[in-house]
Formats: sequence, C-alpha cells, structure tokens
Amino acid sequence: MFYLKVFGIVLVALACWGGFVGFSTLNGWWHIPLTTSSDPKSFIDAAKRIVAERNVGNLALVLVEESVVYDEYFVGVSQAINRETVFPVASMSKWITALGVMTLVEHDDLDLDVPISRYLTRWKLPSGDFSSEGVTVRRLLSHTSGLSDGLGFGDYTAEEAIPTLEDSLTNPRSSSGLPVQISITRRPGEAWDYSGGGYLILELLVEEVTGETFESYMQAAILQPLGMSRSTFAYIGETDNKTISYDAVGNPAPLFRYAASGATGFSSSAADLTRLVQALLSDEAALSIPARATTLEKMREPNAKIFGIDAWGLGTILYAPTASGDYIYGHDGQNEPAINATVRINPTTHDAIIVLVSGSPSLATYLGFEWVFWQTGVPDVLGIGYVTDQGMKIFSYGSVIILMMIFFGAWRMRRRSASSRISHV
Repeated sequence: MFYLKVFGIVLVALACWGGFVGFSTLNGWWHIPLTTSSDPKSFIDAAKRIVAERNVGNLALVLVEESVVYDEYFVGVSQAINRETVFPVASMSKWITALGVMTLVEHDDLDLDVPISRYLTRWKLPSGDFSSEGVTVRRLLSHTSGLSDGLGFGDYTAEEAIPTLEDSLTNPRSSSGLPVQISITRRPGEAWDYSGGGYLILELLVEEVTGETFESYMQAAILQPLGMSRSTFAYIGETDNKTISYDAVGNPAPLFRYAASGATGFSSSAADLTRLVQALLSDEAALSIPARATTLEKMREPNAKIFGIDAWGLGTILYAPTASGDYIYGHDGQNEPAINATVRINPTTHDAIIVLVSGSPSLATYLGFEWVFWQTGVPDVLGIGYVTDQGMKIFSYGSVIILMMIFFGAWRMRRRSASSRISHV
C-alpha cells in the first residue's frame, strides 16, 4: 500500500510538472532571445552573427521599422547578391496567389463561400465520401477544405516538359516521390490540413474566372501595380541576376521548375518584397493593390487553428498575436534542394522582416521566428519546434529532481516508521 501511494504521488507530481512546463514552453518562458534590447540595431547585429555562423549559400535580409527599411544585408558565396537578386520562395507563392484571388473577390468575380464547382469547367474534384459542395474559396485559402494531400510539389528539370494544370491536378508530382491524389478525405470545414493541391485548384480557378493565364493575371493584378518588376511565376532559370542554387551543405544544385505556379513557383527579390510589405503597411494600400484595406484585414482574420492556436487566415500564416489584438502575418516557403524564405509583418508596429535563402532549408524560418519572438515575446506558430527541445530538457531535469525528492521523502518516512515500531517494542 505504501509503494502504491508513492507511485500515485509520482504520477500526480510529474503530470503537474509536465503541464507547467508545457504551458511555460509554449509561452516562451525558457527561450533565450537573440537580444533583450528593443533597439533594432541590436536585433540586426545578432541576426548577422547567426548568418555568419550558419549560412553556406546566398542570403538576402531586410529589416523594416515603421514602414521604412532600417537595414539590408546580403551574402553571396560565389556571386554578388544585392536587393534586386531573384530568389525562389517556394510556398510563399501561396500568399501571393491568395492576394490575386482576393482581388477577384473584391471585384465580385468570386464568392468566398460558394462551392468552387460553380466556377470550374476544366477539371472537377474526384467523387468520394464527402460532397465537393463544401469546398469553397475560403476553405481552399485557409487549408480547411477537406483536402489532405500535404503537397509538397515535386520539381522538374529545365529540360522536362511541364504538364498542364489539369494533368497536375489529376496526377501531381509530389516532393516526397510518393503517389498523391488531390481529393476530399474529410468533411470540408472540419479541420486544418495543409494542402498544396488546394492552391493548384485556386490557380485553375483564377484562369477559369478571368479567361487569362494565371501568370498574366497575377502580373496585371498584383505585380505590375506594385512595381514588382523582378518578380515572376515563370521559370527562374530564365531570369537575369538570379541566385545560384545550393543544397544544404553548400554544393551547387540545379534551379528547378514547378508545375504548380500558384503553390510553389513564385520567385522574387528583396527589393520587390519590400515594395509589397510597404504597400501592405500603407494606410492607402488600395492605391497599389486593387483591394480595400478591409479585404486585406480579412486575409489575416483567423480561419483555422493548429493545436488550438489561431494560425491561418486567408492565404496568410498568423504567426503570433500583437499588442493591439491583430496578428503578425505573412508566409514562409521551403523546398528542395535548400530553398527557404519568409516575410513577416507586424501591422501594429509597422515593422517587418524579409529573409531569402538558397542553401538552407530552415535559416530564413529560424530568423523569422527570432524576429517574432523579439517583437512579441512569444514563440510563433511555426517556431514551436525551436522551443519544445528546450522544454523537454527542462522537463527531464525537473523530473529527475522531483523523483529524487519524492523517493528521498518516502525513504525518510519508511525509516521513521521503522524506528517508531522499534521504539514501541
């Protein structure tokens, strides 16, 4: 009976300790920030030190303070990198695609909440256990459409023929190399499931509604009005002043093409993304982007949760809440061989960070995480992994101490009990 009580005390103590560590970890209590100073110079200097330690390829870094470029930093291993150098940005393409889709919503050419089947004629979702009537533009933008393909689109070499949109939707090439089908696998609206296939559908939707190619519409609706002349959904290999591609250890690698332009095929420069950030931060954003400020605000309203945390708007990642109740928002991108990019915007402070990397699958995301933590004091939704390792160490060390204290206390109690029985004899 005695040992059963000790076992129960151990379980309760570890459960309480685990709950405390989990809560404090998710709130960033154990994370040591790059800097504790609010001075942007302190942050950018610390970020440059991280780049010096970890970068093996090419990098562009821009820090925006109160809508103005505070500092720019460029690193090239074997070429000169500047603010006009074009980088592939992988899944950040989805955010740009979402901006284009929202211009169609703004003009009443698309409704966020009607079935997409009403717009599509060239392809339709495969029939299954769930009706496609619940698949809407809103749910495609927020990854809540019931699609769970997880794409990850595979790359194509410069010499390979790119399949049509319809062919890619029917038989997509996945980055995992495994067969994937774009289909409804759970009830639309039920939960968040990352779906690159959903953005391939949105690409087709833009073409169906406008009667134009996706690329030509995006140029006219978003890129040209913003003066983003270095940005393109075309193959980056045909662009001048482009980054060399590197793998994760710094070896030169091919520049790939992608069949899913709207999901992963966008390329841009630090200068162009700065123009985008400044337009989105402007109170007169509609002068540059044909969408009202209310529409842009709608894109960062929560539409999906991850682990119970508001994490996704309409085409935007909601990284962390701001002091005003808004969200730091934007998008990251990661793809083979070692592409990584992030743009994160704080609409409350009018600050932002832009990081473009060729040669690391995670450096841009890590710097973005540290920037969000510096801005808000909490880990962002993509950066949970950066704090959970530390949390596990804290839990382990604390658990050892708790067990030692409980077992020592149990030993003392047993010893006193034995002594008491002897003394009564």
